[in-house]
Amino acid sequence: MSPTDATSLLIHLSTRDIAILESLRSYRLLTTAHIRRLHFAQGHASLAAASGAVMRVLTRLETRNLVARLARRIGGVRAGSSGVTWQLGATGERLLRTMHGEKQRRRYVEPSPAFAAHTLAVADLAIGLYELQDQAVIEVVRVDTEPSCWQSFVGPHGTFEWLKPDLYAVTASGDYEDHWFFEADLATEHPPVVVRKAKVYQRYAATGAHQGRHGLFPAVIWVVPDTARAAAIEAALSADTAIQPELFRVVTTEDFRQLIATGGGTSPDAEPTAPQQTTH
Repeated sequence: MSPTDATSLLIHLSTRDIAILESLRSYRLLTTAHIRRLHFAQGHASLAAASGAVMRVLTRLETRNLVARLARRIGGVRAGSSGVTWQLGATGERLLRTMHGEKQRRRYVEPSPAFAAHTLAVADLAIGLYELQDQAVIEVVRVDTEPSCWQSFVGPHGTFEWLKPDLYAVTASGDYEDHWFFEADLATEHPPVVVRKAKVYQRYAATGAHQGRHGLFPAVIWVVPDTARAAAIEAALSADTAIQPELFRVVTTEDFRQLIATGGGTSPDAEPTAPQQTTH
């Protein structure tokens, strides 16, 4: 798409239309309900009115191939339009690539159910942060999605490694900031896999790279579906003597917002070997 073609298309799009496309670019997949919560939370008399408005906008964008719906609905037919999952359409991808000055094409295909479920779970965490901000509970300073939140580093034996969090965020409350790495856990991996991922976080923390840039290391939060899964992960982490327990937290999706609202960091006076999560 040439800059001239992009300009011609942009004439027909509102600021909110572009914001929806940018959200799909960031999160890769969003349900209709997610898009309503992000971009239609204000200015509607009822939830039904907001739901109707979002579908009208998405249908209009779909006719221009700016967005595309997946064949599989989240929650099945009973979920209705709220369960429809969306991604960028081919034209939407080309438009944003032109706007951002990027040349490499992103291919959007029908993802597997497992990939879609995990991607939507991560998006739900990020949207939860913005909803807390709308409620004046916190301020969202920064949210980085994959792959922007990935970090490369050299491990203890000189090997090149990647840390790949699901989400990185900085939130603020009063005079304090909280820094977070989030892992959206759907109970699909064995606990030993979680322990191995925790050790990657520890190796990255040991480099001091993040602390050098930000003065602290984020809290690492596994967000799990229920208390049984939380207990299984906590037991696996506790059983491994190489794990630094002060670096990790495990919370259920039900308790996620309460954790963010109250802050999950340790004392700013924590020792360097136990990286801190909260600072003035």
